[in-house]
Amino acid sequence: MSEKLTTYDPAEDLISDEAVAAFMAEAFETGDAGFIAHALGIVARAKGMTEIAKQTGLSREQLYRSFSERGNPTLKTTLAVMKALGIDMTARMTQDTNHR
Repeated sequence: MSEKLTTYDPAEDLISDEAVAAFMAEAFETGDAGFIAHALGIVARAKGMTEIAKQTGLSREQLYRSFSERGNPTLKTTLAVMKALGIDMTARMTQDTNHR
């Protein structure tokens, strides 16, 4: 007997604000712009891409394309989506003192 495997969709597990915050915090920690953009896309799908499109004034197609694994959203688009999702980004200095 063979088992049927299904593709895991992380958007299905992002049902609370705490889950979204933890998911995005982990993405930000990678420092990988492509990974962060893709993670924002996953959160947008979890919250409803149609609603995010309405709030940002961007098309669903543009959002899907921009936040896909190969997408490269502009900073303006990224900030608009983060605002629509209620995700805030804060700045803090790292412990590395070589930046002076």
